[in-house]
Amino acid sequence: MPHEPDPPPAKRFKPGSPFFRLDKKPGMLLPRAGHAAAGVEAQRRHLPIYQSRTQVISQLRQLHSAVFIGETGSGKTTQIPQYLYEAGIGRQGIIAITQPRRVAAISLAGRVAEEKKVQLGKLVGYTVRFEDVTSPETKLKFMTDGMLLREAIGDPLLLRYTVVILDEAHERTVHTDVLFGVVKAAQRRRLEQNKIPLKVVVMSATMDVDLFSQYFNKSPVLYLEGRQHPIQIYYTKQPQSDYLQAALVSIFQIHQEAPSSHDILVFLTGQEEIEALARTCRDISKHLPDTSGSMTVVPLYASLPPAQQMRVFLPAPKGSRKVILSTNIAETSITISGIKYVIDTGMVKAKRFNPDSGLEVLAVQRVSKAQAWQRAGRAGREDAGSCYRLYTEDEFENLANMTVPEIQRCNLASVVLQLLALGVPDVLNFDFVSKPSPESMRTAVEQLCILGAVDRKDDHVSLTPLGKKMACFPLEPRFSKTLLISPDFSCTEEILTIISLLSVDSVLYNPPARRDEVISVRKKFISSEGDHITLLNIYRAFKKVSGNKDWCRENFVNSRNMGLVGEVRAQLRDICIKMNLKLESSVCDLANVRRCLAHGLFMSAAELQPDGSYVALDTHQPVSIHPSSVLFQARPVCVLFNELLHTSRCYMRDLCLIQTDWLHEAAPEYFRRKLRAIKS
Repeated sequence: MPHEPDPPPAKRFKPGSPFFRLDKKPGMLLPRAGHAAAGVEAQRRHLPIYQSRTQVISQLRQLHSAVFIGETGSGKTTQIPQYLYEAGIGRQGIIAITQPRRVAAISLAGRVAEEKKVQLGKLVGYTVRFEDVTSPETKLKFMTDGMLLREAIGDPLLLRYTVVILDEAHERTVHTDVLFGVVKAAQRRRLEQNKIPLKVVVMSATMDVDLFSQYFNKSPVLYLEGRQHPIQIYYTKQPQSDYLQAALVSIFQIHQEAPSSHDILVFLTGQEEIEALARTCRDISKHLPDTSGSMTVVPLYASLPPAQQMRVFLPAPKGSRKVILSTNIAETSITISGIKYVIDTGMVKAKRFNPDSGLEVLAVQRVSKAQAWQRAGRAGREDAGSCYRLYTEDEFENLANMTVPEIQRCNLASVVLQLLALGVPDVLNFDFVSKPSPESMRTAVEQLCILGAVDRKDDHVSLTPLGKKMACFPLEPRFSKTLLISPDFSCTEEILTIISLLSVDSVLYNPPARRDEVISVRKKFISSEGDHITLLNIYRAFKKVSGNKDWCRENFVNSRNMGLVGEVRAQLRDICIKMNLKLESSVCDLANVRRCLAHGLFMSAAELQPDGSYVALDTHQPVSIHPSSVLFQARPVCVLFNELLHTSRCYMRDLCLIQTDWLHEAAPEYFRRKLRAIKS
């Protein structure tokens, strides 16, 4: 463990070292209170980028495309859009700034509106799914990359925009990578058609930007200085079998030795882990001697209500140390002051797709070296700091250099459907920054064929009428299909609710300390037909009490996520109405709802084996029922699952009880092929 009598020799990295090309968002997500106008202006002038303002503007005036590397705290995300606007560059249209995370798009827009002293939604606005805070006078528009992609379906040349800034490019999400191709094509076609040129600015926090530069026709790379203080790196002597236990020990060793004003940031993999460790830390800290000082434990993950996310920016009470337990959201998306120590477990939860088996699973895996350096950099924001890596130096050396782009490790069915909807003539040879494997593209096309969304003749793939309708929904293709066939089962209202519930983070919260209480209050909602119907019961009860907050508290329901379900549902319902779908409710006939789900989600089914285990029908992989499912104690013969989670084994999450003959009714040819494959 770190803090042994003879810690490994620390590695010091000075400002400007090649390892610290990190991105910070100054003032991002800061609580709004007490910013005097003069203070904001002074803060803008103090940002490192301010020194290079004139050169940045003159470069951007001349260039069609540019790539910025922004070192820690440079201020690029909030300032470059303002510099462009203030210099009159791109004034004929809108300057778009895309973000992979909605929390970043919203808070950055708020910060820039504050700096420009304008009301949010006027000159500066944002668009994320279900929320459009813009107006006809909006010129600086922060948006998620998914929103700009959806706009491109109606306007492939992106004619409303004169500048597109692709921020956080290093995150390499699927949407960002597809957007690269769409923006590049729009830029080229506008030039060919003598339309107003489109300026493209790529912003990254890591050094691997040659790829972006080459992709955008060898565009120049501009480097922005940041503020980075020396960071001392400690490794463990032995590999750690239990990184959570190692993190716990490290937190309390630092807590007993370091001044209480030095805050700690710990990187973990997800909500359940964070909540469990937070509870343990709070329990232990209550029983420490008075000389140790108190500890304020603050969780941070994407599905946390915004008001609670804001707590990470508030200082701890006097004499107390703030300990932030975060997912990789704190790697580059947000900046928190006061962090002196980073504890890096070296793990992250990510999607992995196997094109041979067609299975996409969520799994906890090792970070890349680039991610490890991003995490370490969080400790050197305002002063020298320390990073405790809960792995050995050899383990670090064996990490992959860069994170594998999401497009090379996820199911591409949604991407292919979206590219076809964008009118891309040859989807199989789309100009990706990093090409996915041909097998992944083939598997995606095959899945879309099975769903009836595309026709394939040789290498030519085209949308069917059903596929065109499916592409109108911001959903995975299997969910769009389920919704579109729901009128045949007279249950569109129920399917709308279920798909909306599956589209947001969990609407239930399960505090481990109150487990028995949770089980007892949930009994009244539980359906022996599975999790989908149980969730439907909870949503109906929530609507009956008009979303009452006390009801939510008593029933351990996350009211913010339930509110989001309502928004998702309203948006999907509007699309259904535009398509003239018959909106019927099956009311109490829930067998029809389950049959409809089987007809749309048949590729995610599993069957009970004679030995009591389960096998996924699509891939013949052994799977198990997740302990959180209401069917965990049951032994249903056949089930649908929403997703697979890989930990010690492969677990199915969100299950629905179905009959095997419904699957054969839904896709006879598909299941005949599967049976032939098993026999052969």
